[in-house]
Amino acid sequence: MKRGIDPDKEVLVTCGGTEAMMCAMMTVCDPGDKVMVFSPFYENYTADAILSGAEPIYIPLVPPTYDFDISLIEKGFREGARAIIVCNPSNPCGKVFRKKELEAIGSLAVKYDAFVITDEVYEHMVYVPNKHIAIASLPGMYEHTITCSSLSKTYSITGWRLGYLIGPEFVIESCKKVHDFLTIGAAAPLQEAAVCGLEFEEKYYEDLLKIYTEKREYFLKGLDAIGLKHNTPEATYFVMLDIQEFMNKPKFAGWSDLEFCEWMVREIGVAAVPGSSFFKEPVNNLIRVHFARQKETLDEALERLGRLKEYL
Repeated sequence: MKRGIDPDKEVLVTCGGTEAMMCAMMTVCDPGDKVMVFSPFYENYTADAILSGAEPIYIPLVPPTYDFDISLIEKGFREGARAIIVCNPSNPCGKVFRKKELEAIGSLAVKYDAFVITDEVYEHMVYVPNKHIAIASLPGMYEHTITCSSLSKTYSITGWRLGYLIGPEFVIESCKKVHDFLTIGAAAPLQEAAVCGLEFEEKYYEDLLKIYTEKREYFLKGLDAIGLKHNTPEATYFVMLDIQEFMNKPKFAGWSDLEFCEWMVREIGVAAVPGSSFFKEPVNNLIRVHFARQKETLDEALERLGRLKEYL
């Protein structure tokens, strides 16, 4: 159920959201082109750009609010960027792009006759009062947008590898050719089964958001009780923990965030992803955890994370 975009528009079913992005990138980018990527970013975006022969230009989303400088985006377009990738809502930081931000990005894409390639996998996990807006639904943006998404998160079928692209016909027809040389097609029986999910009523999405809202509140409250610093994600199920206080202690002096995560697995029993894997900038004080688990698992994780207080 894609909100804000005419369902009769051209759609291409792909093998997951990751392949959808790869198809979009290889369709609009020629070797030597530039593509803007917000940092922090989902790791595949840089790889997709490089595999397409394009050069990534990184636009910082500055913690803790993850705002950006629109002048850097215009600079990128002036330097010949063919597209900008917008992950909205954003993995890993949980940012939801505001309408004014999307309008500003869109106006520059139109001005420089470029594309906005979006990743909107987490659109149904946006917490009140934030609101997801599909940039393709804004005036004048449909012809300049390739919307990538997936059924994996909304319907809890990650392993099925079902994604899709929505965009103007002239783009999607080319994407189909790229897709044919990548995987030919997503598994037909899984597509048939997924139709059941696409026909769910609105209550399904309301209940889904309620479940994740409760998980977010529960997990963040637990982190606060421990005294761990974190952001408050506006969407998704990811949380960025700030471990700078630990890095300032003699025990962890000179450690990288990767070394800290490896130590956490061994000594604390909780796995996290080093923040540096998402940033182009030299960030060493953030790690990513998530709360897409049952309450019992979250309780156990919080109990184990509580052991970190011994090292503060």
